[in-house]
Amino acid sequence: MSAQTLHFVPSADFHARARAALDDPKLRQSFRGAMDFLQGKRSAQFPDANELEQLRDLGEAVRKHALAHLPDLLVQLERKLTEAGVQVHWAEDAEEANRIIFGIAQENKARRIIKGKSMASEEIELNHYLAERGVACMESDMGEYIVQMAGEKPSHIVMPAIHKTRADIGELFEQNIPDTPYTEDVDTLIQTGRRALRQAFVDADIGLSGVNFAAADTGTLWLVENEGNGRLSTTVPDIHIAIMGMEKVVAKLEHIVPLASLLTRSATGQAITTYFNLISGPRRPGEKDGPRQLHLVLLDNGRSQAYADEQLRATLQCIRCGACMNHCPVYTRVGGHAYGTTYPGPIGKIISPHLLGLEETADLATASSLCGACAEVCPVRIPIPQLLVRLRGEANRNPDEEVVHPLRGQGAKYSRGERLVWRFWSGAFASPAAYRTFRWAATRLRALAPKQQMGWTDHREPLQPAARSLADLLKARGQPE
Repeated sequence: MSAQTLHFVPSADFHARARAALDDPKLRQSFRGAMDFLQGKRSAQFPDANELEQLRDLGEAVRKHALAHLPDLLVQLERKLTEAGVQVHWAEDAEEANRIIFGIAQENKARRIIKGKSMASEEIELNHYLAERGVACMESDMGEYIVQMAGEKPSHIVMPAIHKTRADIGELFEQNIPDTPYTEDVDTLIQTGRRALRQAFVDADIGLSGVNFAAADTGTLWLVENEGNGRLSTTVPDIHIAIMGMEKVVAKLEHIVPLASLLTRSATGQAITTYFNLISGPRRPGEKDGPRQLHLVLLDNGRSQAYADEQLRATLQCIRCGACMNHCPVYTRVGGHAYGTTYPGPIGKIISPHLLGLEETADLATASSLCGACAEVCPVRIPIPQLLVRLRGEANRNPDEEVVHPLRGQGAKYSRGERLVWRFWSGAFASPAAYRTFRWAATRLRALAPKQQMGWTDHREPLQPAARSLADLLKARGQPE
């Protein structure tokens, strides 16, 4: 398996990667075809527009209710889980989360971890952290297994290997799995992957998974999956570690039902997934299977910043279905890797600034036409375009300006030159006398107009005032201004 370093790539290179993606016809064709397919499947799952809107209303209400009571729900969840024998850990950032998980592995002399799908673990780059310390971490979700084998990051939060063709996967398996001939037959490829992974579940010391939802009233962790690898990861090894973003909690178990319906139908166009795993504690006396230890790592990693701001808090409503990506005209053309973040596409543009800071992600908020397609399909009604506009404003805000909820990296795109130009422009229009003076000077001194005018002249001719203003022309004709 590849041991290639998988750090985030700087978003400062986003424009260059996007251009490279647009010049790759194979990648564009793959994404276009896949997105069209997923859009069609999603539409087929919601034939009744009224039912869809009612379900979206319900999903939004559940998520907003949970976020409005988030501190209390997290405390309640911890208490319930602890009573059931689950060890709950709180991690403020990626480093602390990695340290906690490595500590559990060290304490139990574990050297092999098998992972179910977990975007939170991708977010903290767990595999790399553990590999540097001698703990092997193998992905068991088929898509994650493929991208790990290729030494890449997922390019989609639901379908990590969506950028790979059957030929790409056939070559990877031939090169990395012993005694595997090249084939492009999908069923054969899936069976080959399953056989390669089967023994890994038995050999693993620890199973690790993500969490789709957590119910505070019952202390239940809810996992959604299609392949069964999640269930094997959470039940076969003696130790199960679950990691979840702190926003995944809801008040009641029954609140998860509409969210699960929206998630599966929005993500892959399925009426229901193959497996729902409801976990409420480690193996109890008399039970024949299940882990003997169960740990939950509650991850903040910048989410508190979004939570603190009433408008940006809507970011945390996300249920990670990926529908916004599937319908985004930018994502469908450049793919997930161009963004350089764990969460690409529209949701990535609004959540990554909280995880990584605006210094690293200021360009992402501008990678949108603000067409609103993402908001139209979001099952929990996140106002993504409005949040993108807000983040653009925060990136251009004066870094020294004192605000109630400052964002990390505030002013990453701030330009003192632009600010001076706008201040001068507003001053010139402040009074008729000032405007007339400015107009007179501009027409007489037009030859002094600068040849380089910030971003304007990157792709256009420099602006130059006319020799005679419109007011002068009207005056010459005897007409009022």
